[in-house]
Amino acid sequence: MTQRNAIILAAGKGTRMKSKLYKVLHQVCGKPMVAHVLDQLEGAEIDNIITVVGYGAETVEEAIGTRAKFVLQKQQLGTGHAVMQATDLLADLEGQTLVVSGDTPLFTADTFRKLFEYHTQRKAAVTILTSQAPDPTGYGRIVRNEVGIVERIVEQKDATEEEKAIKEINTGVYCFDNRKLFAALKLLKNDNAQGEYYLTDVIEILKGQGEVVTAYRMKDFDESMGVNDRIALARANQLMQARINANLMKQGVTMLDPATTYIDAGVKIGNDTVLEGNVVIKGHTVIGSDCYISAGSRIIDSTLHDNVTVTASTLQEAEMHDGSDIGPNSHLRPQAEIGKDVHIGNFCEIKKAYIGEGTKIGHLSYVGDATLGKDINVGCGVVFVNYDGAKKHHTNVGDHAFIGSNSNLVAPVNIAADSFVAAGSTITDDTNQYDMAIARARQTNKADYAKKLPW
Repeated sequence: MTQRNAIILAAGKGTRMKSKLYKVLHQVCGKPMVAHVLDQLEGAEIDNIITVVGYGAETVEEAIGTRAKFVLQKQQLGTGHAVMQATDLLADLEGQTLVVSGDTPLFTADTFRKLFEYHTQRKAAVTILTSQAPDPTGYGRIVRNEVGIVERIVEQKDATEEEKAIKEINTGVYCFDNRKLFAALKLLKNDNAQGEYYLTDVIEILKGQGEVVTAYRMKDFDESMGVNDRIALARANQLMQARINANLMKQGVTMLDPATTYIDAGVKIGNDTVLEGNVVIKGHTVIGSDCYISAGSRIIDSTLHDNVTVTASTLQEAEMHDGSDIGPNSHLRPQAEIGKDVHIGNFCEIKKAYIGEGTKIGHLSYVGDATLGKDINVGCGVVFVNYDGAKKHHTNVGDHAFIGSNSNLVAPVNIAADSFVAAGSTITDDTNQYDMAIARARQTNKADYAKKLPW
């Protein structure tokens, strides 16, 4: 197969975003826009990806990492000038080169593949990716002759009334014969009001040389959306979210209200899992089958196995094993691992702790820096006191232990298997198996004292 190259244009600052963050790094459904473009190029089996960076070059390169090679456009002198920066890396190669902007996160690998295939079939020097726009205002129009051959691209400001009525628009994506692209770039001039080198002028050069210029019209106009401001960014998020949700539902996930279900790109969810509305699932989250996630839940970078129930709770960098449940209004913080069939009730917080199979932590408790065994009962209001003001310390609780309500376990401490902590105790010493630990002052009743009180 002919070698396929791609050039991502990612040098612009994006002044209309009104942001300290460089434009291509603004996120759409949990990923920088340029990362979405890279995902789809990789899916289209591109052999060689070059990213043109400029403003914030180091930050953009750090976000992309080893997924692409980089060239620097020191001055922003137009799209043609940006492509010129890849001359040393690509000019001598045979093959085809796709040029795409880093602020177009909605293109798909399937569209890129079809563009390459069409370009190859037509033996073209350049193929323009086009679409039918419901409202073409502001876009360059594709002008074809009476037999459908592309004559030219006309920008909005230069279009006649007849040309403005054309709905086929230039998406800004092109597939070139690589050698012909770089040969034409040598002929490019900047004799225009902006003093810039335009990639669209390369098409005119190739046309003038008698080369074949074609256009492939894709079906979904929304794919071509470029993001230049926050309004477009919000719209891109909506479109990407609709795509993500539709794909998950096709795979067997139930969403009671897809319009208010917010799931990042890359999240994986098993079949027969049900998501209520107003659910947020972000990052590198994996959710198994037959789970139930209720409204108000927020799950970030977490793993949920099968048959897990999350009720209006927050999970971050946590793991819940088969049959476990949590909530409402509880919080799993980083390194919380909830074992099989564990119950975490309402208003509980778990951090850096392992909770063993069948253990129950009903309500209003904090468990931090701890290892809990199997079938333990943790009463209401229990606090694992893990911090001494300078360092964190660990608590171990053995299988079948009982921790009474309103107890404090002051770490480091070991509660042995089958031992019992009486309600209201503050435990500072280890227990042995079958011990009952009571650590509270003995009750004293003052006879008739209440009569002396002012009320």
